[in-house]
Amino acid sequence: MASSLNIIEVARVTPSNFDSSESLTLPLTFFDLQWYKLHTVKRVIFYRLTDATRNVFESVIVPKLKASLSSSLSHYLPLAGKLVWEQLDPKPSIIFSPNDAVSFTVAESTADFSSLSGNLPFFSIELYPLVPELSVSDESASAVSFQVTLFPNQGFCIGVNVHHAVLDGKTTTMFLKSWARKCKEEEAAHTSLPQDLTPFYDRAVIKSPRDLDTEVLNVWHSLAKMFSGGKEPENPKSLKLLPSGEVGTDVTRYTLSLTREDVEKLRERLKRESSVSSLATKELRLSTFVVVFSYAWTALIKAKGGDQERLVGYGFAVDCRSLMDPPVPSTYFGNCISACFKTPIKAETFMSEEGFLAAATLVSDSVEALDESVAWKTPELLEAFATIPPGALLLSVSGSTRFGVYGLDFGWGRPEKVVVVSIDQSEAISMAESRDGNGGVEVGFSLKKHEMDLLIDLLHNGLKN
Repeated sequence: MASSLNIIEVARVTPSNFDSSESLTLPLTFFDLQWYKLHTVKRVIFYRLTDATRNVFESVIVPKLKASLSSSLSHYLPLAGKLVWEQLDPKPSIIFSPNDAVSFTVAESTADFSSLSGNLPFFSIELYPLVPELSVSDESASAVSFQVTLFPNQGFCIGVNVHHAVLDGKTTTMFLKSWARKCKEEEAAHTSLPQDLTPFYDRAVIKSPRDLDTEVLNVWHSLAKMFSGGKEPENPKSLKLLPSGEVGTDVTRYTLSLTREDVEKLRERLKRESSVSSLATKELRLSTFVVVFSYAWTALIKAKGGDQERLVGYGFAVDCRSLMDPPVPSTYFGNCISACFKTPIKAETFMSEEGFLAAATLVSDSVEALDESVAWKTPELLEAFATIPPGALLLSVSGSTRFGVYGLDFGWGRPEKVVVVSIDQSEAISMAESRDGNGGVEVGFSLKKHEMDLLIDLLHNGLKN
């Protein structure tokens, strides 16, 4: 039987305890501008709570979440604001004005909580009712929206929809940790946040050697012309996002849980193979990211099958806060990420016995080469992204094992599962630290069902060998 969703309420949550005449403007930087037309980032965080009746939900859980959200927003005012591009301004800004608020939807679902938060495959479309809409028009875009959904006597989930031009994964997680802390400890709005959760707003720390803001906007302008068949865009300052494809009814989700021992086993295998192979000309940098990403990428290429001549590649986000000179504060609010791209390579490189080692060698080299210059490559990366040949598999990764998403305890325990829904919108996987905190990794996949069945076999067989 198909599950149903009942919307109980759509509320507006305003920041508490702030001066009602206060307004705030944050101009976007080139780091933000690279994302301003791309799809939003959607997550669902599941909490198991068997005594979550409708009465407990409406009288305890929802009021606590609303009060602590309001309190947290007083430290993160831009999240209650809007992205706008005034006609006379050279670029968009985030503007918070008095009475601005965040949309907060309250709902109840008949879906099977255990299926959606478990480790067996299920259909992706089951997640979409749990994620709130994010308001985006030509003139303005909301920064974030939230939805809390009850699964009676099973638990509840928090759906998060975030505009990527406003904040990156690091900032998003920082805000969620602030909200969870205030909810769990029932702190008032005026109590200050610990230093590692207090956002740093000064845009002056983002210094670039040339006018990258204009360069990034010029690339977007030429892409808009390309998408409209060479015609000038009707409204060059429109904030509407590029259309995202529909998610097919046969697309499934699966989470691979790797223990610390699994990761170590894969690392040892790469060391062994690299010592006798001509592929590795130097010692590999076998960080957990390199090992796990290379393993997932190789398995995906094999699962998708097809012509060995077809083109594949990868891209991953790079946090530039510590790479820049001087370093940007770790609590900087907004985007401070660039990306590393490797494309195009023939699929046959990764379909042989040495495919895993070939992938790890490339990813290791990419990570080894990272320095401050990756931050200045934003316009070229955006151009390269648009010229990926049709049919090429370009794998990207959402999330990070460093975010600590399983520490998001709002007072009802650690999450049962954290799912990045938006990996459906592109060839992407998600990565997070494992729930048990023992140094393992969770990898989320989204694939058509017949490909997923094959992928799961490949992933598990690779761990046995």
